[in-house]
Amino acid sequence: MSAPGAARSQPKSSLSPAHLALLAARLGTVLITIGGITWLCSSLVPVNATTAGFVYLVTILLIATYWGLREAIVASVAAVLCFNYFFLPPVGTFTISDPGNWVAVFAFLATALVASQLSNRARRRAQEAVARQLEMERLYALGRAILLSETAQAAAKQIAHQVARIFDCRAVALFDRATGETHHAGPEDLPGIEDKLQEAAVRGTFFWDARSQTTVAAIRLGGQPVGSLAIRGVSLPDTALQALANLVAIGLEVERARDTASRAEAARQSEELKSTLLDAIAHDLKTPLTSIKAAASGILSAPGAKPEEQRELLTVVDEEADRLDKLVTEALHMARIEAAKFQLDKGLYPVEDLVSKALQHMRPLTEGRTLDVRIAPNLPMLEVDPELMELAIRQLLDNALKYTPPTSPVSIDARQVNNNVLLTVRDMGPGIPERDQARIFEKFYRGVNNRSRVTGTGMGLTIAREIVRTHGGHIWLKSSAGQGSEFCISLPAARQEKTA
Repeated sequence: MSAPGAARSQPKSSLSPAHLALLAARLGTVLITIGGITWLCSSLVPVNATTAGFVYLVTILLIATYWGLREAIVASVAAVLCFNYFFLPPVGTFTISDPGNWVAVFAFLATALVASQLSNRARRRAQEAVARQLEMERLYALGRAILLSETAQAAAKQIAHQVARIFDCRAVALFDRATGETHHAGPEDLPGIEDKLQEAAVRGTFFWDARSQTTVAAIRLGGQPVGSLAIRGVSLPDTALQALANLVAIGLEVERARDTASRAEAARQSEELKSTLLDAIAHDLKTPLTSIKAAASGILSAPGAKPEEQRELLTVVDEEADRLDKLVTEALHMARIEAAKFQLDKGLYPVEDLVSKALQHMRPLTEGRTLDVRIAPNLPMLEVDPELMELAIRQLLDNALKYTPPTSPVSIDARQVNNNVLLTVRDMGPGIPERDQARIFEKFYRGVNNRSRVTGTGMGLTIAREIVRTHGGHIWLKSSAGQGSEFCISLPAARQEKTA
């Protein structure tokens, strides 16, 4: 490879055997073409010297346009010789008797060479214009791919694959200085390229290996090297290579900015969650603490009170202590949800057992209330974590009991629908307005009409939703104003093992 810091110049190597064979075939074709035109104009359709010269000139222009200057020069020399031998007197010799014909021969040769040069130059410029257009299209496609790239995998890895795909490179290696990682792409490998990549990234140098057709360029951002890029199998001019390196640098920086913003947003949401959670818990802890304090003060201030009065005060303490325990449990489960620390201890359980245990835990709240429980017979087992699933059912029951008038029933229904078990909890409350239904499962969200009338933190339905989702199920709401609400849980039935 070239020395570090050397100007970018790709040395021209000698023609390979394949190129020499192609050149020989073209020159042979040129000579055959000039010979064919000579035979056509002298024997098959005899024409005068002026017409023959015009036909030669047009042929030379076409050769220069499609093949190049080298082939056109050979065609020009061959055409001059044929023109002299077959069309200028004395015909059949290379002698020119008329001095005016010497002028015609040299004028013809000069015209052919100049026209060939101009035609070849126009061809090169057209090819360069097409190449520049292709480079711009590729750079645009790469920029678009970088901006629209997914963030599921490393940005440097994505960029390396995009460069290999869009520029049709045999091999690509991208060194990200920030992480110290090298990402490879393309059908071929670049063995031993890591040292050159690191040197280019540290010193900001350029390397070109003519033998392997490999380019190594530094990637700069704000004048500082942030990495390096190696490509094989494609030759790019300085401007296109620099534009490619700039796009890669922008892609790396955009991904780092996204990552920084994502971490900042996660930190902000975490702090917001903590603040909201503490505010909700502090607000809801005041009521049971006030009741416990009042009951304890009543017991202490009246040691000679009747047993019935003391029992009543102790019952208040017991109920409010249960309420405090419920609030703390909800807060702990919400913290586990936010930290994604659900650990499922699954087993096979019948639906009726899960509902029964949930009702047993809620006995203090269901005393004196009408419950309509209907469990279809022969329901398949559920593969669930019993503690968490009972908690989800309790959240729905607690929500239904809060919004159902004391004289109205709460319905619990379980039945099989295809390969799922559908569990529904229906209340006879005022229903949930349509504007609130889309957000009813959000953290801490409570309906506008119920925030002041019904106590709660707004965590229960969120906890139920996350538990159901973790088990591969779905939860949704059916409600209309004045018609109550129905919360539905659909869980996949456990697979039944076939017995012999």
